Amino acid sequence: MTVFTPEEVDEDILGDLKEEIVELHEASEQTLIELELTPQDKDLQRALFRSIHTIKGDLGLVGFLPMVGVLQHLEDILDLMRKGELSYTSQLSDLVLKLMDIVSKFVGDCINSGKAEFDGNAIENTIEVIESVSASNKSEHEALLEKAVYALTNQVWVAAQDQHDRIPKTGVPKDISTELQPDVLFFRELMRPIEKRIGYPEGRGDQVAALALFINRLSEEPVAEEQLAVACYAHDFGMAFMPRDIINKKTKLDKMEENLLRSHVYKSTRLIEHLNAWDGARKIIMQHHEYIDGSGFPLGIKSEDICEGAKLLAIIDRYVSLIQPSNEQIALSEVDAVIYLNKEYKGKLSGSWLRLFNKGMTTHLKTQH
Repeated sequence: MTVFTPEEVDEDILGDLKEEIVELHEASEQTLIELELTPQDKDLQRALFRSIHTIKGDLGLVGFLPMVGVLQHLEDILDLMRKGELSYTSQLSDLVLKLMDIVSKFVGDCINSGKAEFDGNAIENTIEVIESVSASNKSEHEALLEKAVYALTNQVWVAAQDQHDRIPKTGVPKDISTELQPDVLFFRELMRPIEKRIGYPEGRGDQVAALALFINRLSEEPVAEEQLAVACYAHDFGMAFMPRDIINKKTKLDKMEENLLRSHVYKSTRLIEHLNAWDGARKIIMQHHEYIDGSGFPLGIKSEDICEGAKLLAIIDRYVSLIQPSNEQIALSEVDAVIYLNKEYKGKLSGSWLRLFNKGMTTHLKTQH
């Protein structure tokens, strides 16, 4: 590891720098999420370029030089993208996000501790890979960007990873029709204030929808992606109309409170009942709390009567609740959450979808180590 000790800089300047880095980091993350939905959007591409350019300039002004070189090379790649000579992909998103995490930590350590440790070899190796990306080798861009991500995280790059092995960043299907896309984007945006009122972690809707699409693609008979996506975003809309004291209650709910909370399924369903394009999503929402042994709600139906999308959403919704609980419960690790689901919900969740979930999560978890 390399240790960097910056020269003394006025505290007010450092305070402003820290604040701006945080803001630009958050702005970049949001821009990348939006680019997942509309990768050809030139305004978004320019916004991302400006954020990285500003961060690079700020670090240069205060003498935080070890990160300036790699940011310059990242800026060069983003310049290719805004000129139409490089396509936005999830690999590029991963590279930007991971580098921003490293830069943010570096700046924070410099300001808070007066020095920062970083992997100089990883930075140099990343620069070497990025330098090889050019307008003349478009066919190699995806592999090179993946290789750069591996270099930045100090991992050995083996081969390009199939995009179907990756959990997407949002639950909006890539090839959805232009007629249905506005609805999906509307439901996704509407989920944000609802998450806030319920007390869910921000972005939970995207997490549920993206993971559901990921597992769905492993099936030989997948659920219609657009219906699944809308169900994932809209299934808890009804929770926004529940009393906050019941939503946030830390002790056991009494029978009346439990029934009231369960009624959110009907409320969520009714919100889209007149939208004929989303009949499949409405059915998924209505049934996603049903169990295959008939012990679920609101109808108490069994496996053969539960639609496949609801069986899948039941698994994903419970998994996300385990790794990101909305109350004061302790969050489980991804591995422990998978184990818990298989153990505690045996006979309640669909065995076929649970096997696909286990398969997909095994692939996903391997890429995290």
